[in-house]
Amino acid sequence: MGELFTFFGLISHDKAFIFMTHMLLSAGIALVLVKVAMSNLQVVPRGTQNLMEAYINGVLQMGTDVMGKSHARKYIALVATIGLFVGIANLIGVIPGFEAPTAFLEMPLALAITVFVYYNYVGIRTHGIVKYLKHFLGPVWWLYWLMFPIEIVSHISRMISLSFRLFGNVKGDDMFLMVILMLAPWLLPMIPFALLTFMAFLQAFIFMMLTYVYLGGAIIVEDH
Repeated sequence: MGELFTFFGLISHDKAFIFMTHMLLSAGIALVLVKVAMSNLQVVPRGTQNLMEAYINGVLQMGTDVMGKSHARKYIALVATIGLFVGIANLIGVIPGFEAPTAFLEMPLALAITVFVYYNYVGIRTHGIVKYLKHFLGPVWWLYWLMFPIEIVSHISRMISLSFRLFGNVKGDDMFLMVILMLAPWLLPMIPFALLTFMAFLQAFIFMMLTYVYLGGAIIVEDH
């Protein structure tokens, strides 16, 4: 099975070039979208401003359900930025002639490492390194020796699962779309296009939700 056709591939078939151009394109679209939304702010939002405000309110409500409104507001910039970037990167792969940069492991892994480092940093900054590491030990003192390595492995596995979940789903969607286009390149792909668009939004939602969950777990250690 051949590689997906991409417009950038007409310049170079190098994997790093294809990845970087699509990633920068995704980032550029996100920046332009935000710039347009903020270019003419109005009391009664319309157009792009209305769309972005609805998105921010949705992200804030998601975080409120996980960690409470006060905590959610602190980290909405990070989570909303990741969600917008990932969502656009996923959607690009649905458009013929483009490939989702999230279908390359480098991007999901970089985002997962960023979330992993940041939520641990937040936990240490909030509680201090001793108290934060203490919640890795569990509630039973005589099981500290067992629970600590288990918790460490569990937290590292979050980084792995977060990256491979996004990468695997988007890569699978790209392969599915390629097969459909090879078998029936005209009318039939309309249904898969709708499904893949939904999956692009779903994967961005899951990434944002898990980011909030990990941040909430690092902040509210008393509940562990």
